[in-house]
Amino acid sequence: MSLNLEQYVSEFSAQNINGEHLLQLDGSKLKALGMTSSQDRAIIKKKLKEMKTSMEKARKAQEKMEKQREKLRKKEQEQLQRKSKRTDKSPSDATEGTKEQ
Repeated sequence: MSLNLEQYVSEFSAQNINGEHLLQLDGSKLKALGMTSSQDRAIIKKKLKEMKTSMEKARKAQEKMEKQREKLRKKEQEQLQRKSKRTDKSPSDATEGTKEQ
């Protein structure tokens, strides 16, 4: 409707075309849905291409964020392990020092 193509809404609804299905449509499928105007099909295909590009960018950004979180989590875990090792060594070091005396 935002593309001023509301004449196709009823057919898309009747065919249960949702967002996921919409992204799978190509020119021939749009034509089969009753979109006889090549200009209308071109508008839809252009908008679908923009949406796919936007979704891909969002997916890549999400993957990048997840990698950064994982890297930070590993770094924190390594720091905790180092702290734990230092804590474990300190009492034994003190014990060994008293044994030597």
